[in-house]
Amino acid sequence: MKKIYKQILLALSVLLMVGCQNTNTKMKKVAIIQYMEHASLDTIKASFDQQMENLGYKDGENVEYIFKNAQGDNNIAASITQTFQSEDADVVVAIATPVAQSVASLSKTTPIVFAAVSDPIGAKLTTSLEHPDKNITGTSDEIQVDLILDRALQLQPDLKTLGVIYNKGEANSVTNIQKAKDYAKTHHLTIKEATITNVNEVQSAIDVLANQCDAVFAPNDNTVASAMNVVSHACIEAKVPLYVGADSMVQEGGFLSVGINYEDLGKETANMVDQVLNGTPVSDIPVKVFKDDLNVYVNEDVMNYARQSGKLVLDYQAPDALADACNSFYDQVWEAEQK
Repeated sequence: MKKIYKQILLALSVLLMVGCQNTNTKMKKVAIIQYMEHASLDTIKASFDQQMENLGYKDGENVEYIFKNAQGDNNIAASITQTFQSEDADVVVAIATPVAQSVASLSKTTPIVFAAVSDPIGAKLTTSLEHPDKNITGTSDEIQVDLILDRALQLQPDLKTLGVIYNKGEANSVTNIQKAKDYAKTHHLTIKEATITNVNEVQSAIDVLANQCDAVFAPNDNTVASAMNVVSHACIEAKVPLYVGADSMVQEGGFLSVGINYEDLGKETANMVDQVLNGTPVSDIPVKVFKDDLNVYVNEDVMNYARQSGKLVLDYQAPDALADACNSFYDQVWEAEQK
């Protein structure tokens, strides 16, 4: 009889071990929503995917990804959010502010990790960056607007009128344009605004704006970023520099930006998702704001165009040599004006 009991206990132990093992190796489900397709957001998504793979997540083996694109439409974002409610995901990833705000309603039952939200507090995703309190955390691409406009004034000391173009429906853009307005007030610049609500309005808005100002500033606005070819072309035709809020916007025709590498942002977003999937409470994962180790991004193609047009150009310099380069450049400008 004792032998039978031992065999039963052994069998139960094996079953319990198998049961525990299945629990630990349960396939995770990650739902991802991206606001629209453009270089910045696409870079984040590609970097996120690569880092998740580096962390050991294999699609179809130990993780199931559900990816949806809102195509820049808030109504589609709302529909996707409803779909995610029934997916029973372990975590929802939202790439860009509008979709992060849309899926925030799911945070009562599902952790949310956002990417590329410039102002998480202003977007009402959390009341604290250090201790997220709404089951929502993520990575912030807060733009250092003052540093970008400092460079604009270094390159254009006679800059008087600054044009700004943005979607007034994007919370991140409203925040960054307010920073530009504050900077302009302090530095005695006049602001000319062009507000849009969708990509179809970009062409007419930038055509007018570029001919009313000495330079144009576009923040990391999703609508503008998706139409960078249009914005860049209009500024080149009007012969005004286009300062932008993201490195990827420089790659697509902007003249200059000071900011982060969006690959790093995507990688850190994946690291946060990994923490959530491994049981770390969201409140213990601070929002990561990328504002250190910033880079200056300059579009060489735009400078080459200026050279071919006979315009004086300040070549890109490392930060420690920029002051001397600017002084030399200004001397050239002054000499040219005296001729």
